[in-house]
Amino acid sequence: MTTANTRSICVPAFAAILTTGLVAAAAEPEIVSVKKIWDQGAHNAFTDLVRFEGRWLCVFREADQHARGEDGKIRVIGSLDGRAWRSAALVAETGIDLRDPKLSVMPDGRLMLVAGGSIYEDGRYRTRAPRVAFSPDGREWTAPRKVLAEDHWLWRVTWHDGWAYGVSKLGDGRDPRRGMLYRSRDGLTWEWITEFRLPDNTWNASETTLRFLPDERLVALVRPHWIGVSAAPYREWSWTKMGENIGGPNFLCLPGGAMWAAGRQYLEGGECRTVLARLTPTRYEPVLTLPSGGDTSYPGLVWHDGLLWMSYYSSHEGKTAIYLATIRLPRDAK
Repeated sequence: MTTANTRSICVPAFAAILTTGLVAAAAEPEIVSVKKIWDQGAHNAFTDLVRFEGRWLCVFREADQHARGEDGKIRVIGSLDGRAWRSAALVAETGIDLRDPKLSVMPDGRLMLVAGGSIYEDGRYRTRAPRVAFSPDGREWTAPRKVLAEDHWLWRVTWHDGWAYGVSKLGDGRDPRRGMLYRSRDGLTWEWITEFRLPDNTWNASETTLRFLPDERLVALVRPHWIGVSAAPYREWSWTKMGENIGGPNFLCLPGGAMWAAGRQYLEGGECRTVLARLTPTRYEPVLTLPSGGDTSYPGLVWHDGLLWMSYYSSHEGKTAIYLATIRLPRDAK
Protein backbone atom coordinates (compact mmCIF):
# COMPACT_ATOMS: atom_id res chain seq x y z
CA MET A 1 0.00 0.00 0.00
CA THR A 2 1.32 3.41 -0.99
CA THR A 3 0.17 6.38 1.05
CA ALA A 4 2.17 9.24 -0.38
CA ASN A 5 -0.10 12.07 0.71
CA THR A 6 -0.52 10.81 4.27
CA ARG A 7 3.21 10.70 4.99
CA SER A 8 3.69 13.17 7.83
CA ILE A 9 7.49 13.14 8.19
CA CYS A 10 9.89 15.40 6.32
CA VAL A 11 13.30 13.81 5.83
CA PRO A 12 16.45 15.18 7.54
CA ALA A 13 17.48 17.23 4.53
CA PHE A 14 14.88 19.71 5.73
CA ALA A 15 17.38 20.89 8.35
CA ALA A 16 19.26 22.76 5.65
CA ILE A 17 16.10 24.59 4.67
CA LEU A 18 15.48 25.58 8.26
CA THR A 19 19.00 26.99 8.48
CA THR A 20 18.65 29.23 5.44
CA GLY A 21 14.94 29.94 5.69
CA LEU A 22 14.72 29.73 1.89
CA VAL A 23 14.07 27.06 -0.70
CA ALA A 24 16.40 26.93 -3.68
CA ALA A 25 14.78 28.53 -6.70
CA ALA A 26 17.07 27.73 -9.60
CA ALA A 27 14.04 26.84 -11.71
CA GLU A 28 10.28 27.02 -11.46
CA PRO A 29 7.74 24.18 -11.34
CA GLU A 30 5.85 23.47 -14.56
CA ILE A 31 2.47 21.96 -15.32
CA VAL A 32 2.72 18.63 -17.14
CA SER A 33 -1.01 18.04 -17.51
CA VAL A 34 -4.39 19.28 -16.31
CA LYS A 35 -7.61 17.36 -16.84
CA LYS A 36 -11.20 17.79 -15.72
CA ILE A 37 -12.08 14.51 -13.99
CA TRP A 38 -15.63 15.12 -12.70
CA ASP A 39 -18.51 17.55 -13.22
CA GLN A 40 -21.60 15.37 -12.83
CA GLY A 41 -22.88 17.16 -9.72
CA ALA A 42 -24.50 20.58 -9.95
CA HIS A 43 -21.71 21.97 -7.75
CA ASN A 44 -18.52 19.90 -7.31
CA ALA A 45 -16.04 21.26 -4.77
CA PHE A 46 -13.59 20.86 -1.88
CA THR A 47 -11.28 18.01 -2.90
CA ASP A 48 -8.76 15.64 -1.43
CA LEU A 49 -6.57 13.00 -3.07
CA VAL A 50 -4.88 9.79 -1.95
CA ARG A 51 -2.96 6.96 -3.58
CA PHE A 52 -4.24 3.81 -1.92
CA GLU A 53 -3.35 0.19 -2.69
CA GLY A 54 -2.16 0.96 -6.20
CA ARG A 55 -5.01 3.21 -7.27
CA TRP A 56 -6.14 6.80 -6.98
CA LEU A 57 -9.04 8.00 -4.88
CA CYS A 58 -10.38 11.54 -5.06
CA VAL A 59 -13.07 12.81 -2.72
CA PHE A 60 -15.20 15.97 -2.85
CA ARG A 61 -18.61 17.45 -2.04
CA GLU A 62 -21.56 17.36 -4.42
CA ALA A 63 -24.47 19.77 -3.91
CA ASP A 64 -26.35 22.48 -5.80
CA GLN A 65 -24.26 25.43 -4.62
CA HIS A 66 -21.25 26.40 -2.51
CA ALA A 67 -23.21 26.58 0.75
CA ARG A 68 -26.75 26.13 2.02
CA GLY A 69 -29.29 24.96 -0.53
CA GLU A 70 -29.24 21.19 -1.05
CA ASP A 71 -27.43 19.21 1.64
CA GLY A 72 -24.00 18.15 0.40
CA LYS A 73 -23.03 14.53 -0.20
CA ILE A 74 -19.48 13.18 -0.38
CA ARG A 75 -18.53 11.63 -3.70
CA VAL A 76 -15.58 9.23 -3.89
CA ILE A 77 -14.17 8.51 -7.35
CA GLY A 78 -11.39 6.10 -8.25
CA SER A 79 -8.87 5.55 -11.03
CA LEU A 80 -6.08 3.13 -11.82
CA ASP A 81 -4.12 5.48 -14.08
CA GLY A 82 -5.26 9.00 -13.12
CA ARG A 83 -7.00 9.41 -16.49
CA ALA A 84 -10.17 7.32 -16.44
CA TRP A 85 -12.30 7.93 -13.33
CA ARG A 86 -15.42 6.18 -12.02
CA SER A 87 -17.63 6.73 -9.01
CA ALA A 88 -16.66 4.45 -6.13
CA ALA A 89 -19.05 5.63 -3.41
CA LEU A 90 -21.49 8.32 -2.33
CA VAL A 91 -21.55 9.11 1.40
CA ALA A 92 -24.63 10.92 2.71
CA GLU A 93 -26.44 11.67 5.96
CA THR A 94 -30.09 12.71 6.05
CA GLY A 95 -30.55 16.35 7.06
CA ILE A 96 -26.80 17.03 7.21
CA ASP A 97 -24.75 19.11 4.78
CA LEU A 98 -21.52 17.10 4.55
CA ARG A 99 -18.72 19.48 3.59
CA ASP A 100 -15.03 19.62 2.71
CA PRO A 101 -14.06 15.92 2.97
CA LYS A 102 -10.50 14.84 3.73
CA LEU A 103 -8.93 11.38 3.40
CA SER A 104 -6.17 9.73 5.41
CA VAL A 105 -4.83 6.21 5.83
CA MET A 106 -4.94 4.84 9.35
CA PRO A 107 -2.17 2.73 10.93
CA ASP A 108 -4.35 -0.38 10.51
CA GLY A 109 -4.64 0.22 6.75
CA ARG A 110 -8.21 1.50 6.65
CA LEU A 111 -9.22 4.76 5.02
CA MET A 112 -10.60 7.50 7.24
CA LEU A 113 -12.87 10.24 5.95
CA VAL A 114 -13.38 13.43 7.96
CA ALA A 115 -15.88 16.10 6.96
CA GLY A 116 -17.88 18.96 8.35
CA GLY A 117 -21.55 18.30 9.10
CA SER A 118 -23.73 21.41 9.02
CA ILE A 119 -27.43 21.81 9.71
CA TYR A 120 -29.55 24.55 8.10
CA GLU A 121 -33.15 25.52 8.74
CA ASP A 122 -34.95 27.61 6.11
CA GLY A 123 -31.61 28.42 4.51
CA ARG A 124 -30.07 29.70 7.74
CA TYR A 125 -27.14 28.10 9.54
CA ARG A 126 -28.12 26.42 12.79
CA THR A 127 -25.21 24.29 14.02
CA ARG A 128 -22.52 21.84 12.94
CA ALA A 129 -20.24 19.05 14.17
CA PRO A 130 -17.50 16.97 12.52
CA ARG A 131 -18.28 13.61 10.91
CA VAL A 132 -15.99 10.64 10.39
CA ALA A 133 -16.42 7.46 8.33
CA PHE A 134 -14.17 4.48 7.65
CA SER A 135 -13.56 2.13 4.73
CA PRO A 136 -11.34 -0.85 3.91
CA ASP A 137 -11.26 -0.07 0.19
CA GLY A 138 -12.85 3.30 -0.65
CA ARG A 139 -16.05 1.64 -1.89
CA GLU A 140 -17.87 0.55 1.27
CA TRP A 141 -18.07 3.17 4.02
CA THR A 142 -19.46 3.17 7.53
CA ALA A 143 -22.27 5.60 8.22
CA PRO A 144 -20.97 9.09 9.11
CA ARG A 145 -20.47 9.41 12.85
CA LYS A 146 -20.42 12.66 14.82
CA VAL A 147 -17.30 13.44 16.88
CA LEU A 148 -16.25 16.29 19.18
CA ALA A 149 -19.02 18.75 20.10
CA GLU A 150 -21.47 21.10 18.43
CA ASP A 151 -19.99 24.12 16.60
CA HIS A 152 -16.69 22.29 15.90
CA TRP A 153 -15.26 21.52 12.46
CA LEU A 154 -12.33 19.09 12.44
CA TRP A 155 -10.79 20.02 9.14
CA ARG A 156 -7.95 17.58 8.30
CA VAL A 157 -6.02 14.90 10.18
CA THR A 158 -2.38 13.82 9.91
CA TRP A 159 -1.27 10.47 11.35
CA HIS A 160 2.03 10.23 13.25
CA ASP A 161 3.28 7.42 15.52
CA GLY A 162 -0.18 5.94 15.85
CA TRP A 163 -1.95 9.23 16.58
CA ALA A 164 -4.21 11.31 14.36
CA TYR A 165 -3.58 15.03 14.86
CA GLY A 166 -6.02 17.66 13.68
CA VAL A 167 -7.20 21.21 14.28
CA SER A 168 -10.88 21.90 14.78
CA LYS A 169 -12.12 25.38 14.00
CA LEU A 170 -14.64 26.47 16.59
CA GLY A 171 -17.12 29.19 15.58
CA ASP A 172 -19.65 29.61 12.80
CA GLY A 173 -17.69 32.16 10.74
CA ARG A 174 -17.98 35.26 12.89
CA ASP A 175 -14.66 36.48 14.31
CA PRO A 176 -12.96 35.16 16.19
CA ARG A 177 -12.76 31.62 14.90
CA ARG A 178 -10.82 29.57 17.43
CA GLY A 179 -8.44 26.74 16.44
CA MET A 180 -8.26 23.75 18.80
CA LEU A 181 -5.52 21.12 18.42
CA TYR A 182 -6.61 17.53 19.14
CA ARG A 183 -5.25 14.01 18.76
CA SER A 184 -6.87 10.58 18.60
CA ARG A 185 -5.91 6.91 18.47
CA ASP A 186 -9.01 5.75 16.61
CA GLY A 187 -10.54 8.84 14.98
CA LEU A 188 -13.54 8.65 17.30
CA THR A 189 -12.32 9.76 20.72
CA TRP A 190 -10.32 12.99 20.68
CA GLU A 191 -7.91 14.40 23.28
CA TRP A 192 -7.52 18.19 23.52
CA ILE A 193 -3.92 19.49 23.37
CA THR A 194 -4.08 23.28 23.14
CA GLU A 195 -5.77 26.30 21.59
CA PHE A 196 -4.01 28.33 18.92
CA ARG A 197 -3.48 31.88 20.19
CA LEU A 198 -2.28 33.96 17.28
CA PRO A 199 -0.06 37.05 17.54
CA ASP A 200 -2.64 39.59 16.37
CA ASN A 201 -4.88 38.66 19.32
CA THR A 202 -7.84 37.86 17.07
CA TRP A 203 -7.45 34.10 17.67
CA ASN A 204 -8.71 33.84 14.10
CA ALA A 205 -7.57 30.31 13.23
CA SER A 206 -9.56 28.46 10.59
CA GLU A 207 -8.76 25.65 8.12
CA THR A 208 -5.45 24.01 9.12
CA THR A 209 -3.12 21.35 7.72
CA LEU A 210 -0.46 19.80 9.98
CA ARG A 211 2.78 17.98 9.09
CA PHE A 212 5.67 16.70 11.23
CA LEU A 213 9.38 17.47 10.85
CA PRO A 214 12.06 14.80 11.47
CA ASP A 215 12.92 16.31 14.85
CA GLU A 216 9.26 15.81 15.91
CA ARG A 217 8.33 19.47 15.53
CA LEU A 218 4.90 20.10 14.11
CA VAL A 219 4.19 22.65 11.35
CA ALA A 220 0.73 24.18 10.86
CA LEU A 221 -0.44 26.03 7.74
CA VAL A 222 -3.49 28.00 8.86
CA ARG A 223 -6.11 30.03 7.06
CA PRO A 224 -6.14 32.99 6.73
CA HIS A 225 -2.38 33.74 6.86
CA TRP A 226 -0.35 31.87 9.48
CA ILE A 227 2.53 29.38 9.64
CA GLY A 228 3.06 27.84 13.06
CA VAL A 229 5.82 25.63 14.50
CA SER A 230 5.77 23.74 17.79
CA ALA A 231 7.85 21.15 19.63
CA ALA A 232 6.34 18.27 21.58
CA PRO A 233 4.00 18.25 23.46
CA TYR A 234 2.71 20.91 20.99
CA ARG A 235 1.19 23.27 23.53
CA GLU A 236 3.42 26.30 22.80
CA TRP A 237 3.60 27.66 19.25
CA SER A 238 5.66 30.25 17.38
CA TRP A 239 3.85 32.03 14.55
CA THR A 240 4.79 33.80 11.31
CA LYS A 241 2.24 35.91 9.48
CA MET A 242 2.30 35.26 5.73
CA GLY A 243 2.33 38.07 3.20
CA GLU A 244 -1.05 37.08 1.77
CA ASN A 245 -4.17 35.13 2.66
CA ILE A 246 -4.78 31.49 1.75
CA GLY A 247 -7.96 29.45 1.53
CA GLY A 248 -8.15 25.66 1.64
CA PRO A 249 -4.50 25.28 2.75
CA ASN A 250 -2.64 22.04 2.11
CA PHE A 251 1.03 21.12 1.99
CA LEU A 252 3.33 18.12 1.91
CA CYS A 253 6.97 17.25 2.48
CA LEU A 254 8.94 15.73 -0.39
CA PRO A 255 11.59 13.00 -0.08
CA GLY A 256 14.43 15.52 -0.44
CA GLY A 257 13.08 17.72 2.35
CA ALA A 258 11.32 20.56 0.52
CA MET A 259 7.79 21.58 1.44
CA TRP A 260 5.22 22.58 -1.16
CA ALA A 261 1.86 24.13 -0.39
CA ALA A 262 -1.28 24.86 -2.38
CA GLY A 263 -4.51 26.74 -1.84
CA ARG A 264 -6.69 29.66 -2.88
CA GLN A 265 -5.00 32.97 -3.73
CA TYR A 266 -7.09 36.13 -3.36
CA LEU A 267 -6.48 38.77 -6.01
CA GLU A 268 -7.49 42.41 -6.23
CA GLY A 269 -11.06 42.90 -7.32
CA GLY A 270 -12.23 39.75 -5.57
CA GLU A 271 -10.92 37.27 -8.13
CA CYS A 272 -9.42 33.97 -6.93
CA ARG A 273 -6.95 31.43 -8.28
CA THR A 274 -5.54 28.09 -7.14
CA VAL A 275 -1.77 28.31 -6.71
CA LEU A 276 1.24 26.18 -5.81
CA ALA A 277 3.72 27.73 -3.37
CA ARG A 278 7.11 27.08 -1.85
CA LEU A 279 6.84 26.74 1.90
CA THR A 280 9.22 26.93 4.86
CA PRO A 281 8.35 27.36 8.56
CA THR A 282 8.63 31.12 8.04
CA ARG A 283 7.77 31.73 4.38
CA TYR A 284 4.96 31.10 1.89
CA GLU A 285 5.79 31.98 -1.73
CA PRO A 286 3.30 31.32 -4.57
CA VAL A 287 5.16 30.37 -7.75
CA LEU A 288 2.66 28.63 -10.06
CA THR A 289 -0.95 29.36 -10.96
CA LEU A 290 -3.17 26.48 -12.02
CA PRO A 291 -5.91 26.94 -14.66
CA SER A 292 -8.56 28.23 -12.27
CA GLY A 293 -10.83 31.07 -11.31
CA GLY A 294 -13.99 32.10 -9.51
CA ASP A 295 -15.06 29.49 -6.97
CA THR A 296 -11.85 27.46 -6.69
CA SER A 297 -9.10 25.78 -4.62
CA TYR A 298 -9.14 23.18 -1.80
CA PRO A 299 -6.41 20.96 -3.26
CA GLY A 300 -5.37 17.41 -2.52
CA LEU A 301 -1.64 16.70 -2.91
CA VAL A 302 0.28 13.47 -3.58
CA TRP A 303 3.93 12.94 -4.55
CA HIS A 304 4.07 9.93 -6.91
CA ASP A 305 6.48 8.73 -9.62
CA GLY A 306 8.53 11.93 -9.54
CA LEU A 307 5.55 14.24 -10.05
CA LEU A 308 3.33 16.28 -7.79
CA TRP A 309 -0.32 15.29 -8.34
CA MET A 310 -2.91 17.89 -7.35
CA SER A 311 -6.67 17.64 -7.26
CA TYR A 312 -8.63 20.89 -6.98
CA TYR A 313 -11.92 22.40 -8.03
CA SER A 314 -12.62 25.48 -10.13
CA SER A 315 -15.37 27.35 -11.96
CA HIS A 316 -13.18 29.05 -14.56
CA GLU A 317 -14.91 27.07 -17.34
CA GLY A 318 -18.37 27.98 -16.04
CA LYS A 319 -19.53 25.07 -13.90
CA THR A 320 -17.65 24.13 -10.74
CA ALA A 321 -15.77 20.95 -11.62
CA ILE A 322 -13.00 18.73 -10.28
CA TYR A 323 -9.56 18.90 -11.92
CA LEU A 324 -6.40 16.84 -11.65
CA ALA A 325 -3.00 18.36 -12.44
CA THR A 326 0.46 16.82 -12.59
CA ILE A 327 3.37 19.15 -11.91
CA ARG A 328 7.09 18.72 -12.49
CA LEU A 329 9.20 20.33 -9.77
CA PRO A 330 12.76 21.65 -10.06
CA ARG A 331 15.34 19.00 -9.22
CA ASP A 332 16.82 21.12 -6.44
CA ALA A 333 13.38 21.74 -4.89
CA LYS A 334 12.36 18.21 -3.98
